[in-house]
Amino acid sequence: MNVEYINPFLSSLVNVLATMANTTIVPGQPRIKKDEIARGDVSGLIGMVGTDIKGSFSVSFEEGLALEVMYRMLGEKPKTINADVTDMVGEITNMVTGGAKRILGDKGYEFSMATPIVVSGKAHTITHKCEGPTILMPFDSEFGKVHIEVSFDK
Repeated sequence: MNVEYINPFLSSLVNVLATMANTTIVPGQPRIKKDEIARGDVSGLIGMVGTDIKGSFSVSFEEGLALEVMYRMLGEKPKTINADVTDMVGEITNMVTGGAKRILGDKGYEFSMATPIVVSGKAHTITHKCEGPTILMPFDSEFGKVHIEVSFDK
């Protein structure tokens, strides 16, 4: 998979969490994901389709980080993942994908985004409907981890 497709999602997630939630995340070591088990407790997944590219992106937050981001973005801190938190994760999924879409568009890659879906619960699954490998990128913060997954047919 072309790293040119992956980096815009990484930088977009860092930017969204820094600007919208005043939260710093530190990238870990990327790897190929071999299973469908989410690495977090609440995940947003979005599909992308273009004339010459098809892919999907997910962002998966551990509960502690999701609740802290909710507090920092909206001033509310629920005790557990609820409908408001899942809505926020859907919006973050949209913002990150939109930022990556803008960066990729500047490089000549155009695609449309689907509506994100959000899934929560321990050991939930994320299925990417792409032929290519799924890149898993962990990030650490003082409140927990967030993982992104990116998969493209190319």
